[in-house]
Amino acid sequence: MIPVRGYDGHRVAVLGLGRSGLASARALAAGGADVLCWDDSEKTRAAAAKAGLQLHDLTRARAFEDVVALIVSPGIPHLYPAPHPVIAAAYEQGVAVDNDIGLFFRSYATPDWDRFDILPRVVAVTGSNGKSTTSALIHHILTDQGRPAQLGGNIGRGVLDLAPAQNGETVVLELSSYQTDLARALAPDIAVFLNFSSDHLDRHGGLGGYFAAKARLFFAGGPERAVIGVDENEGRFLANRLRESVEGGAPVIGVSAGQKLNGADWSIFARKGFLAEWRRGRQVASIDLRGMTALNGAHNHQNACAAYAVCRSLGLAPRLIEKSLANFAGLAHRAQVIAQHDGVIFVNDSKATNVASAAKSLESFQNIRWIAGGQAKEGGIAPLAGALSHVLKAYLIGEAAGLFSGQLGEVPFEICQDMATAVRQAMADAHAGETVLLAPAAASFDQYDDFEQRGADFTDRVLHVLAQGASPG
Repeated sequence: MIPVRGYDGHRVAVLGLGRSGLASARALAAGGADVLCWDDSEKTRAAAAKAGLQLHDLTRARAFEDVVALIVSPGIPHLYPAPHPVIAAAYEQGVAVDNDIGLFFRSYATPDWDRFDILPRVVAVTGSNGKSTTSALIHHILTDQGRPAQLGGNIGRGVLDLAPAQNGETVVLELSSYQTDLARALAPDIAVFLNFSSDHLDRHGGLGGYFAAKARLFFAGGPERAVIGVDENEGRFLANRLRESVEGGAPVIGVSAGQKLNGADWSIFARKGFLAEWRRGRQVASIDLRGMTALNGAHNHQNACAAYAVCRSLGLAPRLIEKSLANFAGLAHRAQVIAQHDGVIFVNDSKATNVASAAKSLESFQNIRWIAGGQAKEGGIAPLAGALSHVLKAYLIGEAAGLFSGQLGEVPFEICQDMATAVRQAMADAHAGETVLLAPAAASFDQYDDFEQRGADFTDRVLHVLAQGASPG
C-alpha cells in the first residue's frame, strides 16, 4: 500500500467503494486521514462497514462539514452527462474533487528516495485501444530482464495498492480517460499515447472532450519523454505540440503501425511485420515480429513499438527487448488464441468493445466466423463496413443483434441472441483454415458484468464442446 500524503488529521470523503475506492480509503487512513465512505449501493455499503470502514451519508445536508477533499471512483460521472449529485454538492461547497490517480502522484515520491542510487520511474499509458496489452508488455519486458517493476491502474493492482517504491523500480500504469480527466496531479516520467478513436463520448461531452481528457496526461503531466502514436490526426497534433523547436524534438518518440516516419529525431514503426528504430535519420535496430503469435496484427505491432520505445528510453538494448517480446504470452480476452482444432483457430477478443478495436481484430485474421454484439455503442457497427471483407458469416448476440444485422451489408448473418447459441452455430459451420472470432464491437453489460466474464463464457463454451470430442464443421 502507498499511504496518501498531505491529509494527516483532515477529513476526506470517498465516493464509490469498488476496487479503487476501497484502496483509496485504506491508503488515506494509512496516511493519517479521517476517512468518510459512501456508495449508492446498500449492499456495497454493508460490505464496507463489515470491513471496518467508516460510513458517512454524503447525500444528506451538511455532509461536507470540515471535509477537505472528495475522492471519486472512475466510473462515477463528474461532469458529463451530468455530475453525480454528491459531486455536484462538493462543487457547490468548494470541496476539492480528486481520484486515486491524483492521490498516487502526490504520494508516491517520499523523502526516503534520497537514499536510492537509482530513482524510481513512472510510465503511464493511455489511448483508445491497446492500453492493457502495451502496459503488460512493458512490465513483462522489464521483469523478464531483471528490472524491478510493478503494474497497476486499470490492469493489475489499483494504484494505491501498489507497494512503496524501491531503488531503481519502474511503475507501469494503464490509465483511462476517466482517470486522467479528473486527477489533480499527473506526473509520469514517461507518458504513452497509443491511438485515438471515438469512445466514451457521453462521459466527455463529445470527441473533443474525450481527446482533452487523454491529452491532460501530457500537458498537465509534463513527462520527460512522450511516446506518441501518430497514425491519427490527434496523435500528430499532440506530438507536434510536445516537440521542442530545437534539436529535432528529442523529448518525443513517434510510433506508427504501418508507415515509415520521416522528419523526427527518434521514431519507431512497424511495416510488413518488422519493427524498425530510427534515430537522426538512420536505422539503428530492427526486429522481426512475424513469428510472435501473442503480438499478431497491426494493432499489436503498434503496441510492440510503443513498449519498445519505453524500454529503450529506460536504457534497455534492442536485442534484450527482442528476446522478451518473443516470450510474451499475451493477455486474456485480447486477441487471445484459446484453442486450435482440426485447422480451426478460436480467438477470444472480448476486449474489442468498440468498432476501432473490432476493426483491428477483423484485419488480423482470415476467413472469420464472427461473433459480435452486446450493448451497442453510438452508431453501432456502421463504421466497420470497410473492414468486413474477411468475414464469412456473423453470429449476433445481445441487445445489438437487430441493429447490427441491418448494418452488415452483404455479409451473411444469424441472430443467435446468446453466447451458447452463437458458439454452437459458429463451430458447426467452421472448417479448416477458418477462425471463430469473438470481437463484439459492443459493451457487455446487457448480458455480463464485464468483458472478462463475456470472454470467459466464450472460452468455456468452446473448450467444453472440444472436450466432448466434437469437431468444427
